[in-house]
Amino acid sequence: MSTVALITGAASGIGAAVARRLSAGGAKCVLLDLDAEGAERLAKEVGGVWLAGDVGTEEASRQAVALAEETYGRLDLVHLNAGISGGVDLAAFDVERYRRVVGVNVDGVVFGVAACLPSLKRSGGGAIVVTSSLAGLVGFAGDPVYTMTKHAVVGLVRALAAPLAKERIRIGAVCPGFTDTPLVAGAREMFVNAGFPLLSAADVAAAVESAFYADEPGTLLIVQPGRQPVPYRYAGVPGPAGGQRPPAP
Repeated sequence: MSTVALITGAASGIGAAVARRLSAGGAKCVLLDLDAEGAERLAKEVGGVWLAGDVGTEEASRQAVALAEETYGRLDLVHLNAGISGGVDLAAFDVERYRRVVGVNVDGVVFGVAACLPSLKRSGGGAIVVTSSLAGLVGFAGDPVYTMTKHAVVGLVRALAAPLAKERIRIGAVCPGFTDTPLVAGAREMFVNAGFPLLSAADVAAAVESAFYADEPGTLLIVQPGRQPVPYRYAGVPGPAGGQRPPAP
């Protein structure tokens, strides 16, 4: 029985590289992207199916999960990859741009998780990997709102890891540095001129595949050029004096 994978933001960049990598290993891919033409083209290339939709709406994720079950009868892996750069200037605030960034980068992950969980449970378990960023682990002054959204999805992954593991569902995230994708196309020349190495989408796709099968729930894989992906470790915070533990939820 083939593994069935759902990938958002699949028409280009990291999502497309993940689709190519998984399909080369025999997986059946369901591709969701706002770019209908790109999604259709890649679906033909990898022998999968596609759906045009906006991950900032609940309906798009629900329809993508339904397409997976209608076409292949199950769902095993979910890569919630769709994302956009922030570009929100807090000194000249554009609320529509702000809502759009949060809608794609945060709502798109929440809606994706909510939509896929029933299907993964019906399959007996599975795995979810979210594309975060190094900006989800450190403060990136160049784009504060983008940084906020990536911290948000890291927090969601960490909070869901233990309860989902009880359902035989693994959830984790990849946190890549600057990657040569359409998201950074406008700054690519600057990186090249500065001699700053960029990750390839294929580099990140390899890390995504590793994250699907990580042993530890909630694994956050840091991906940097020239290095093997490595799990990020938080230092932890001090508890109250006396060593009391918080009550179980």
